[in-house]
Amino acid sequence: MEKVIRKAYAKINLGLDVLRRRPDGYHEVKMIMQTVDIWDQLTFTRSAKPGIMLQIAGAELPAGRDNLICKAAELVMREMNLNEGVEIELVKKIPIAAGMAGGSTDAAAVFHGLNELFDLEMSLEKMKELGVKIGADVPYCIMGGTALSEGIGEKLTKLPPPPECVLVVAKPDINVSTKFVYENLHANRLTEHPDIDGMLQAIKDGNLTGITQRLGNVLETVTVKNYPVIEQIKTVMKEAGAENALMSGSGPTVFGIFTQERRAQEAERRIREEGLAFQVFVTGFYNEEGEGRS
Repeated sequence: MEKVIRKAYAKINLGLDVLRRRPDGYHEVKMIMQTVDIWDQLTFTRSAKPGIMLQIAGAELPAGRDNLICKAAELVMREMNLNEGVEIELVKKIPIAAGMAGGSTDAAAVFHGLNELFDLEMSLEKMKELGVKIGADVPYCIMGGTALSEGIGEKLTKLPPPPECVLVVAKPDINVSTKFVYENLHANRLTEHPDIDGMLQAIKDGNLTGITQRLGNVLETVTVKNYPVIEQIKTVMKEAGAENALMSGSGPTVFGIFTQERRAQEAERRIREEGLAFQVFVTGFYNEEGEGRS
């Protein structure tokens, strides 16, 4: 095969709990991850010239070896003894530094893309095993869909898709450092934790209300305090009719869950008009078993 095109889907966290900080500096987490229908596009083309060439459209991002796409490609080539060259073109649509795993999902697409391009026959488990070397969210992004994520993010349990709904996803014009958020989170002092087990049961029961009532993210205790616009966006979404709203990951992106498209559109309009965010999407959950919203 000479060319492969892959979509790299963003994620949100329906629930995010931090259990403790480990001696190695990593945090033990318990999260419900969900793919959403916002995506980057990556094109992989065989090249006669050895090595990796990355081109990026749609965002100002470094295209050198520090990019997770290059790191993932180098890892695959090294592990699979590949001596061929590849050109990778990224068209960026997922907001950057947004708590939506934009870099991790691009890296995940590299595993799938090179696997297909060079007919490597890597299993999903093999790709996830390699992916955690690139980043904690990469194994989940390789798998996608709805999942319980534990450990540092590498222990994954596939879950059934939640009921269909309409999402509004808004990224304010600020960038949040994941490192800053975790360094300022005092996991041992947290007094409230999201009901992850209850949400798991609600997902298995197909109970959207049970899911929305249990949305929770302990990282809001750090990020919202430093960036009040996050709480403002959540308030606008709820006033427009969201069942609930939450910050995704370490932020600053906020998503609201709606049962009616017109209310979602109203939330999008208000967020833009009030200047709270300009990267605003009306979309939905995305699971491989189903069809994404167009």
